[in-house]
Amino acid sequence: MLEIRPITLREANAFVAAHHRHNRPTNGHKWSVAVYDGERLCGVAIAGQPIARKLDDGLTIEIRRVCTDGTPNACSMLYGACCRVARAMGYKRVVTYTLVSEPGASLRASGFTDCGEAGGGVSWNVPSRPRELYEAQTSMFGETAAKYPLEKKRRWEKVF
Repeated sequence: MLEIRPITLREANAFVAAHHRHNRPTNGHKWSVAVYDGERLCGVAIAGQPIARKLDDGLTIEIRRVCTDGTPNACSMLYGACCRVARAMGYKRVVTYTLVSEPGASLRASGFTDCGEAGGGVSWNVPSRPRELYEAQTSMFGETAAKYPLEKKRRWEKVF
């Protein structure tokens, strides 16, 4: 039986580093939650202040990472737990982002609304401020992996 528990940012980021398909650990949070099957850690969610300045109104929280090991229903449980915490803390809106190639089934199941495309698809690497685009190491398949996905994003929100 799956159970939601608190988790430290350090532990959550370690899980993200080991299991997330395309994102790295976050550099901060307001809170993190985990889902366990018995004593086995199945997934984590990290919530923090919105990255987009226009959304950072003090009443909006962003779910920055959700990462599981594939355990059925773990994603939906994590989204639901984050929404319950946000509501209990007085937040009025929860936002999160997916790549446009991701279906968002867990978000729909958790009551989120698809707000459409919301940026991405462009590298932040510019001559005036160069960014490192690729990992120093190659993947187990011998490919050099992009540090951050350059695919378009889709914003989802849940309003209380």
